[in-house]
Amino acid sequence: MDSTALTFSLSRFIEDVRVAVPVAGHARHERLPDGRTTLVFRVLEEGRRGDVCVAGPRTQALFKNAPGVARAVIVQFKPGWSAPLLGVAANALTDQIVPLEDLWGRSGGDLCLELLAARRLPEVMERLSHAMALRPHPTFEPASARLARRAVRLLEGGEVRVESVAKQLGVTARHLRRAFAENVGIGPKDFARTVRLQRAVRMAATSKDWGRIALDAGYYDQAHLIADFRELVGLTPGAFLKRPGARPGPGDAETGLHAASEPYPHAPQSFTTTAKKSASAASSLR
Repeated sequence: MDSTALTFSLSRFIEDVRVAVPVAGHARHERLPDGRTTLVFRVLEEGRRGDVCVAGPRTQALFKNAPGVARAVIVQFKPGWSAPLLGVAANALTDQIVPLEDLWGRSGGDLCLELLAARRLPEVMERLSHAMALRPHPTFEPASARLARRAVRLLEGGEVRVESVAKQLGVTARHLRRAFAENVGIGPKDFARTVRLQRAVRMAATSKDWGRIALDAGYYDQAHLIADFRELVGLTPGAFLKRPGARPGPGDAETGLHAASEPYPHAPQSFTTTAKKSASAASSLR
């Protein structure tokens, strides 16, 4: 096949990039259910080695120590956008942390070495974007992926009933659940629960009126909020805020880690690269 040079924008697929470094030599990784798949590049032992892994969407919170981490770059994919780049359905990664090498083979290990050699975040993202651009991509985007992303927008916009979402999208609830699980990694009902949980966590950063938080986040009452916290986080809301090293805020967090300014500055707004790919794949990346 003929090859063509094309510009690949990683920004189309991701919604957030965070950089973290340890405080006082100690780090503890936290991840709340959020319906997102993330790619994590960690620099270990003061830069002597590192790893790249993919963390699938979680159905329950994860709390674990992260010893030896010098810094980490956390790339968060938009819900329903990870599969074209990673080459695996999102529900194959649910509640899993998988080395990128297990998904990409040798090229996953090669990418880790390239990222270790980068000195600034833009360089990290440029190398990551270049590697993603060179991966095989489907020529045509599956209709199920577009359906799942439309459902995500409705659920994040406040709709909570799966049947209502399915009706608005013109499909059966069963069809929606199947497409959503394949492309997002969890079912639409579970995703709606993570949306409410994340709202409540964000609100708790500035308010301790749990009754008001429950209503504003979309819960029927405070009792339902507490029940969801117990099931999804394993703690009551109050205990969650009082946990050791607590930092209010949704999504991934690194207790004992803070945002880094050097050697990686703040994330740029977009990441693009030009790579050589077969002409048949070009239309799926433009």
